[in-house]
Amino acid sequence: MSVVGTSTAPDGLDVRAFPADAIDPDQLPDGLVVADEYGRVVRFNAAAARITAVSAADALGRPLEKALPLEDLEGRRWWQLTDPYGGLAIRVRQPERNLLLPGGREVLVAARYVRDEPLGPLRRLVVTLRDTDARRRTERSHAELIATVAHELRSPLTSVKGFTATLLAKWERFTDEQKRLMLETVDADADRVTRLIAELLDISRIDSGRLEVRRQPVDIGAAVGRHIQAHVAAGQPADRFLLRVEHPLPALWADPDKVDQVLSNLLENAVRHGAGTVTIDVTPAPSPREGEETATSVTVSDEGPGIPEESMNRVFTRFWRGSKRGGTGLGLYIVKGIVEAHGGTITVGRAPGGGARFRFTLPVSAPAYLA
Repeated sequence: MSVVGTSTAPDGLDVRAFPADAIDPDQLPDGLVVADEYGRVVRFNAAAARITAVSAADALGRPLEKALPLEDLEGRRWWQLTDPYGGLAIRVRQPERNLLLPGGREVLVAARYVRDEPLGPLRRLVVTLRDTDARRRTERSHAELIATVAHELRSPLTSVKGFTATLLAKWERFTDEQKRLMLETVDADADRVTRLIAELLDISRIDSGRLEVRRQPVDIGAAVGRHIQAHVAAGQPADRFLLRVEHPLPALWADPDKVDQVLSNLLENAVRHGAGTVTIDVTPAPSPREGEETATSVTVSDEGPGIPEESMNRVFTRFWRGSKRGGTGLGLYIVKGIVEAHGGTITVGRAPGGGARFRFTLPVSAPAYLA
């Protein structure tokens, strides 16, 4: 018994547009259960068997409420509650909702009522099942993000509030040097809050695919040099950095602010978490984008302890921290999003000196009006 022509797939694809032999239900990513006009299961695909832990052989031919004994979150039997065969004849579907399988496992269920004519008897009931694991991972990630943000905001805001309240209440009691010290602390903590808000905005844009890239000519060697000078001005010894630029480099069109953000994060990680000499190599490379021959590659490596092999695949995920020395764990996630928004790639590995090595490659590209 073919189910093609009776349902709309969960992603909105109308399967009626395909011939009956074009779709194998066992190839569908979601569970598909079909009951006939008598309420007996006539189709139970492989995904349904995986999600429910019931084999197709055990489900086929059984009454739907026994093959798929669903309950709502209040413990009520779902098929008795909705009564698809004896209920209102005007109903054509059940919207997706969370229901419970035996044992309490949650599953997302939607249903389509198929009738030969409007208000006619139900000829077929098509049910789709989806696992809730992906949704739970998303919800857990959002909860972790909120908790991290709350924790990171609490410290600087407490400091800002404490120092400003103290200055307002006891201004005359402090020397100019003490006032200056407290105001510098407030300024630094305000910068922390600003950086965190900027990170949250970047994550939002990356996750929604709305991260804009405004391409301009970028001198990547000069950009790296500026970041090295900033670290030297902040107290790092100049001989800790080694910059090697291979010429000629292809003309690079990229978003200079976002390239600076990538470089800042990678060099900061190497300085803070690595050791020894921080080496930055800027070289031509094969383009990661089809139709282009050349790209620009930047490799940042250090001589520290490196990243454990078992952690390599988690480096660019949210909240990963290479050590316990502060940070939100969001920086490398944002770096990866920025590089990929440019059409580039980024990898992590072990440097020749034993430390961490990050390498990102950007296609040379060009604005559309120059292409």
